Amino acid sequence: MKNVIDKARTAAREAGLSEDRFLACERGVSFGYNNLVADMTSLAEMRHSGAPVVFDVTHSVQKPGGQGTVSGGARDMVPVLARAATAVGVAGLFMECHPKPSEAWSDGPNAVPMKHMKALLETLVTLDRATRHSGFLENNFSV
Repeated sequence: MKNVIDKARTAAREAGLSEDRFLACERGVSFGYNNLVADMTSLAEMRHSGAPVVFDVTHSVQKPGGQGTVSGGARDMVPVLARAATAVGVAGLFMECHPKPSEAWSDGPNAVPMKHMKALLETLVTLDRATRHSGFLENNFSV
């Protein structure tokens, strides 16, 4: 993503726009049939782009074509991946939510029911504070 962000910054600069208006976003990649996979190491790697890294949690649990003619999803995995990405130290998370996901016009199988968002966000804030203040994200384990 470093090259992508560098090209975007160059284009912004040439257009007279701010170069600091970009985010690097992980959304999962297609792997096998009806599955997206999010590699948590990519979140750390994307930091080398110099742009804030955001993780699209609910897209990453999508199952393209998983319900035959429409996409399915594994909403039960949203808290798992959100906690993992938060522990990695992302700058932000994108999560779709809906009062009644089964009635959502789009991405219902991935969406978090609104009634669960407060508890999930409280957990993520606690985890974010613990990992950011531990100094662990800045450690360098190279030999």
